[in-house]
Amino acid sequence: MIKKTRAKYQVDDQATSSQQTLQRVILLSETAIMVYVGDSVDISRVSKLALLCDNIRQYFPELLDIIPSYTSILIEFHPLHTNVAALEEFLLSSLTTFDQLEAITQPKIIHLPVYYHPEVAPDLISLAQSHSINIDDVIQLHCEVEYTVCAIGFAPGFAFLGSVNEIIATPRHLEPRLHVMKGSVGIADQQTAVYPANSPGGWQIIGNCPTNLFNPNIEPITPFCVGDKVRFEPVDRKTFLELGGRI
Repeated sequence: MIKKTRAKYQVDDQATSSQQTLQRVILLSETAIMVYVGDSVDISRVSKLALLCDNIRQYFPELLDIIPSYTSILIEFHPLHTNVAALEEFLLSSLTTFDQLEAITQPKIIHLPVYYHPEVAPDLISLAQSHSINIDDVIQLHCEVEYTVCAIGFAPGFAFLGSVNEIIATPRHLEPRLHVMKGSVGIADQQTAVYPANSPGGWQIIGNCPTNLFNPNIEPITPFCVGDKVRFEPVDRKTFLELGGRI
């Protein structure tokens, strides 16, 4: 059952106790709506979020932007070009069937080369030591997982990938660095990501990827979409440099 309050709709918890989630649609302003599909991070939910975003785009192509996150979708629209009432009703209906969404096609798999070495990875040695393992173990544990693109944010082309093996899951630095090199591959708790450009950052840097992950002059501007899969493949120094990497 759907409950309606001022600028807010939510799925009745008693009617959806098996989901153990709080699903709701909130009208944030006259130009934005937030859709919450749950209240906790769940990697298995990401593909459903991506499908819901595709459905929203299909039925409402006039929307300005659709921005998915781990548990929510931010929708931005022009109030004069969008039937807001119809959009809200569509979203409410979509929430009632959200858990039944299933992908028709297999997700895209993106392969990214990574040079794992202290000369481009200032935290590789310390991260290995903090978990009482060696560098080769860190590399193997990081590469053996097929990651899911859970969200894109922080910077254009910055994809939050989950989830790393718990053995190498490591918190962010308490004090972020002022400069993190483009291509840096980092870990923050159970997330991993590649910095698409030089920027400040607090993630634990364990390697560098020479692939350009953001280019505003091409389409698409980044290879990532929420729901895609990513695999990291270790390369040696020579290959890294040949692929455009910089020390």
